[in-house]
Amino acid sequence: MIKAGIIGGSGYTGGELIRILLHHSEVEIDFVYSTTRAGKAVSSVHADLLGTTDLNFTGDVNSDVDVVFLCLGHGNSTKFLGEHQFSETTKIIDLSNDFRLQKDATLNGKNFIYGLPELNKSKIKKANYIANPGCFATAIQLGLLPLAKAGLLDKDIHVNAVTGSTGAGVSPSGTTHFSWRNSNVSWYKPFTHQHLGEINESLNSLQPNVGEVFFLPNRGNFTRGILATAYTKFKGDLEEAIKLFKDFYTDAEFTQMASEPIHLKQVVNTNQCHIHLHRHEDTLLITSAIDNLLKGASGQAVQNMNLMFGFEESEGLQLKAGVY
Repeated sequence: MIKAGIIGGSGYTGGELIRILLHHSEVEIDFVYSTTRAGKAVSSVHADLLGTTDLNFTGDVNSDVDVVFLCLGHGNSTKFLGEHQFSETTKIIDLSNDFRLQKDATLNGKNFIYGLPELNKSKIKKANYIANPGCFATAIQLGLLPLAKAGLLDKDIHVNAVTGSTGAGVSPSGTTHFSWRNSNVSWYKPFTHQHLGEINESLNSLQPNVGEVFFLPNRGNFTRGILATAYTKFKGDLEEAIKLFKDFYTDAEFTQMASEPIHLKQVVNTNQCHIHLHRHEDTLLITSAIDNLLKGASGQAVQNMNLMFGFEESEGLQLKAGVY
């Protein structure tokens, strides 16, 4: 058994991480750190864990745990690591965007590896520090990486993706409260979303000078999940595209190719990414779906932890979707 610490355990990603690790056969949760909830029961915030755990939030940090997960707001992980020191043997998995880009990947001698298993599995297995990918970035990259690997993203790529309200975090805002979000859909950050940086770095690592990615993110009137559609010019036929994707994901534990059009309920509450391909004349349409809190955050973080410690990649992540 390894001991894990969670920093920022009162948010959505922290809650999902606790839920997964409580049922992980190789992990014991040593502490769940929260500056705002210290001393309170974890189940007082995460009501779904009532009867599952008697853990309390704490304001203390054990620097000798085997792995620590940083579930902090963007920009706060760098600050936290500047104020707290961990053992040289402690592995760190950061769920913010602080270390995802190459220019930000090193802090005080710690080099963070970009934690997308379908792209960097061999590096993740040897890593001590992981920058967990963004949720939109995960869904979009998994839809495009096989084409980049084959050198076929030489034209512009248009992406439209919709996410649930949990993607905005637990703190309420004008566009997340029920009265505004219910029965409503809207776009935001058109063509400038912060996940574009990591998307472009990953694609260009496989194919230099890929076409421009035009990304339009949307807010959906549901709580969980991301459905992303991307389309670009493609000279081959559909069968060639399908083979290309299946070959790329042959050893991918959680990325599945679907023969029928996909929908969000297939993946919500799982660590799966489902992908479907459709060809129209000379254009290839790629649809990908994930749960933004799991494959897009906490589930992928545990997947990375499993790889880092040599556990079965799927340990703790055999979760079933509720499709009815």
